Amino acid sequence: MTDNAIFDGDVVIAGGGLAGLTLALAMEQVGLSVAIVDALPLDARLDPKFDGRSSALAFTSWRMFEAIGVADHLRPHTQRIEHIMVCDGRPYGGLKPGGPGADILHFDRTEISDGPDGEPLGWMAENRHSRHALLSAIEKRDRITSIAPVRAKHYEERPGGIDLILEDGRYLSAKLLVACDGKFSRLRKQAGIRTFGWNYGQKGVVATVQHTEPHNGVAYEYFLPSGPFAILPLTENRSSLVWTEPNEIADALKEMDEAGFQEELDNRFGDFLGDVRNIGPRWAYPLGLRYAEQFCQERIAFVGDAARGIHPLAGQGFNLGIRDAAALAEVCGEARRVGLDIGALTSLRRYESWRKFDSVTLAASTDMFNRLFSNDIAPVRKARGLGLSLVNKIGPARRFLMRQAGGDTGELPRLLRGQRLDTVSA
Repeated sequence: MTDNAIFDGDVVIAGGGLAGLTLALAMEQVGLSVAIVDALPLDARLDPKFDGRSSALAFTSWRMFEAIGVADHLRPHTQRIEHIMVCDGRPYGGLKPGGPGADILHFDRTEISDGPDGEPLGWMAENRHSRHALLSAIEKRDRITSIAPVRAKHYEERPGGIDLILEDGRYLSAKLLVACDGKFSRLRKQAGIRTFGWNYGQKGVVATVQHTEPHNGVAYEYFLPSGPFAILPLTENRSSLVWTEPNEIADALKEMDEAGFQEELDNRFGDFLGDVRNIGPRWAYPLGLRYAEQFCQERIAFVGDAARGIHPLAGQGFNLGIRDAAALAEVCGEARRVGLDIGALTSLRRYESWRKFDSVTLAASTDMFNRLFSNDIAPVRKARGLGLSLVNKIGPARRFLMRQAGGDTGELPRLLRGQRLDTVSA
């Protein structure tokens, strides 16, 4: 290496968010040397003020966290999701299930998992705790190098490899570059990969609330005329809110004083969780759909939001990134075992074909549901309420939807089945 080269290994990951950290652990497990590059100090993302979001980890995602050594670090900070209530709600006067807007679709984990300690529908964790768990696992891996804070500038291909050039003039060399640099990926733009999508004119207001009544591990997804309103169970009698509103209203909610926001909370919640109060800061995130035409090129692959960004109403954004990581690590591990080039397009095409159907399906379904339910047109409201009620009465349909939301359909990568990749023989 020259003086400006700071890494020469197998894989460079541009982006140290949740998807990038998960991918690094999966790649390391198949025996690859990995470098993670991020513009922020990785520990800065642990600050509660950095990101107020929480993520619902599907049960297959949790299996992968167990397989890559993250679950033990994260488990004390997680809340099991035992039930999911999907309701066609009405805007004020309280959101008690069975009240106004009583059409309900109820998912019960005991339909697909036996016993009191059986696999839940998912696990809720605050993003800061997930980052801490991932970083704790990474600290124990000698083959993972973290380089931050520094910004990636561009990449340059060369025979047999690829170099990621940093803004400070240093560079990293690898056989494969993975872009985990978000919905507006700079590396994807350099690659000339087109995207399609649109903004919804909505923002998700994120806050954490404390309530006096227990949530009992129940997640609620209310479809209101202004957009979805999710109440997601956290530890210690807390819940995470994702409150979708048109941009101007969302910004007003974010900036509102505590008394005004509390009044809006009381109007929206009613009393089914007892007294509810906001604790901590609020955030507002713009919502949109962005989908890349390609998930790979020679020497470069796109993972997480760099491949696609979807509406959060199904809570699947991070889970899609985890599934990407599981598939790409398995593809690269198999290529390495049989002596193939992990960065060759022929190797990466399998990853792309593996992940595209799941991605298209979820992107289309979340977009359709958001458009179908984010209105108060009487005939449409009646039709969608009828649809929810009918599906709720059909056991096989409910169970299929639960497994699909859990990522348990189709050909699963080994990590999503809970199988370590370093135990697979050549």
